[in-house]
Amino acid sequence: MSDLNRNNYSGDSIENTRKKKMEEFQRSFDKSVMSDDYNDVPAVEVHSDENSYRGFSSSSSPLKRRKSNEINSYSDSDTKKRIEKESKKALKQQSKENKRIEKNKAKRNQKMFKWVWLTMVVIIGIVLSQVILVGVNDLLAISREEDPKTVNISIPADPSISEIADILAQNGVIERPEYFVIYANITTSEEDFRQGEFEMETDKDYEAIINFLQSNVNRTDIVTVQLTEGMNVLEIANKLHDEGVTADVQTFLDMCNSDTFDEDFAFLADIKNKDKRYYKLEGYLFPDTYDFYLNEDPEDTIYKLLSNFENRIYYKEEKYLGGSKKATVEELIENSDYSMDEIITIASIIQAEAANKDDMYYVSSVLHNRLDNGIEMGVAQLNCDCTVYYPYREYTDVPETIRSTYKSTYDTNTFNGLPAGPICNPSLDAILAAISPNNTDYYFFCHDTVENGSTPYYASTLEGHQYNLSLIG
Repeated sequence: MSDLNRNNYSGDSIENTRKKKMEEFQRSFDKSVMSDDYNDVPAVEVHSDENSYRGFSSSSSPLKRRKSNEINSYSDSDTKKRIEKESKKALKQQSKENKRIEKNKAKRNQKMFKWVWLTMVVIIGIVLSQVILVGVNDLLAISREEDPKTVNISIPADPSISEIADILAQNGVIERPEYFVIYANITTSEEDFRQGEFEMETDKDYEAIINFLQSNVNRTDIVTVQLTEGMNVLEIANKLHDEGVTADVQTFLDMCNSDTFDEDFAFLADIKNKDKRYYKLEGYLFPDTYDFYLNEDPEDTIYKLLSNFENRIYYKEEKYLGGSKKATVEELIENSDYSMDEIITIASIIQAEAANKDDMYYVSSVLHNRLDNGIEMGVAQLNCDCTVYYPYREYTDVPETIRSTYKSTYDTNTFNGLPAGPICNPSLDAILAAISPNNTDYYFFCHDTVENGSTPYYASTLEGHQYNLSLIG
């Protein structure tokens, strides 16, 4: 019974077996589809014939062949490596190509930039060359040499370089004021330019123009002024102002009481009582005829006066006092009993009191006798009227606000001996008379009125002096 059952299947058994195989196939097929391994597997025709199962076998099934081919085509390790290698190679090649493109692009841009840069340089160079050429031509006066002219240039006080450039351009001396300003700012200072009138040729280069305008020698606005013997500092300052030489009287006066010139003039450096003087330079502004410039710098004006004093006292040799030996005034002073400053102070009083040159030597003898023997003779004071109101000439010259109470510290009626300094600027004759007075025993002098010729009278005693005063009324 068992053998029969093993070899002979009933119909139900066969049908059940077929169903089971179909279910297994269906499960395998669904699994393949879900794993995307058999998307292209053709439809399988299934027959219910119990003796047939079309399209499938253990060795030649299309499904199995397809599955085997797909695995062999895409999934083996060699193929993956080859694909990976080719992908990397393709990417590398693409990167290399991109770099080449970028490099070529950079070269083109660089070449374009060079051309643009070169073009700009050329354009700028042309413009600059034109600018520089114009400036150099004007600087060197190349374009002005063809037809030079002489023009009058007026430079104001305290001029700026821009103002000077404009004036020069307006008068045809230069063509490009902006270039002159640049050159002048580099090579010089505004303070070095002189104000005044200049007669200038138009063919000068910038350097020649600057040198020309910085020298008073080239000025044409010259005024001749005579400073007479015996003028004091106040009178000189006012005279120079009236003649247009000094613009500011107070500036001139301040300069006359300063130490500005001590370094250049030893006779000023030797003065030690500046605090007791009204004006330190009084007595040393040598009276003479001078050529000044209009609106001249007060320092230049004073320097000119002091230089003349130095030349006449220290360097000029002449025959003095009728002798045959030539000597400078300085040498004569050194041989006297007084210092330079004392001699100038005595000379200033002589200049103010004496009627003429001869009278100077007699007045000098009176002063020397009083200085040497005045105490013994009861006349220790010089009693010179010319000192009473100094630095003013006379009472009416004292400012009205202080006139009624004014007392000069130089008044020789109130103290013995010489005042603190000179009271005016004496002539050379007065200085020589102060050095070598006549040998007399006079201690008094007086003068007649100007209308009567300023006749001098001298006396050795007070009685004789009073008699002389009675003669002149």
